[in-house]
Amino acid sequence: MAVTRTFSIIKPDATRRNLTGAVTAMLEDAGLRVVASKRIHMTREQAEGFYAVHRERPFFSELVDFMISAPVVVQVLEGEDAVKRNRDVMGATNPADAAEGTIRKTYAESIEANSVHGSDSDENAAIEIAFFFKPEEIVG
Repeated sequence: MAVTRTFSIIKPDATRRNLTGAVTAMLEDAGLRVVASKRIHMTREQAEGFYAVHRERPFFSELVDFMISAPVVVQVLEGEDAVKRNRDVMGATNPADAAEGTIRKTYAESIEANSVHGSDSDENAAIEIAFFFKPEEIVG
């Protein structure tokens, strides 16, 4: 299996509850390595741009409002089959459906406030990483 990169966001519900370290520890325990990380307060323009794929969905406005409600931690993760590994440790989008021991089962407050975002493909990981990081900021 090849070492690849993926993108992760620790969302406002988790940063608000001071869970950044706990979430990062779960990612690292799953075999992912943080090769870039920064805490930011997303602007409305950033959130709308990042989630533009959902613009026509009924939840778009609430999603943007949530993502700008408090700081987030954006990260580049590296590991074998990083996208799949990250998605496995995150758990199902709805924490009620997430497996025991996953980030969302452990920390998410609801399907909307589900503590983390992760890329769903290698292609989207590259796009999402480039949205928040310059190449020189990734120091794996």
